[in-house]
Amino acid sequence: MINEIIFTVNESLDGGYEAQAVGHSIFTECDDYNELPDMLREAVKCHFDENELPSLIRIHFVRDEVIAV
Repeated sequence: MINEIIFTVNESLDGGYEAQAVGHSIFTECDDYNELPDMLREAVKCHFDENELPSLIRIHFVRDEVIAV
């Protein structure tokens, strides 16, 4: 049983957020930052059986930024 699952979250080019679990085939997206925790919980609950659910979800935001020299 895993204790924690980690999601990398990127801002979508179309707006909103895209999340992918590290080491698992779990993907979700949402339009608003406030929706993100609920969407992640729902995605995790759909992927794992109730007795295998991790107790924590860690969110790692990834932000690519390009600047001119």
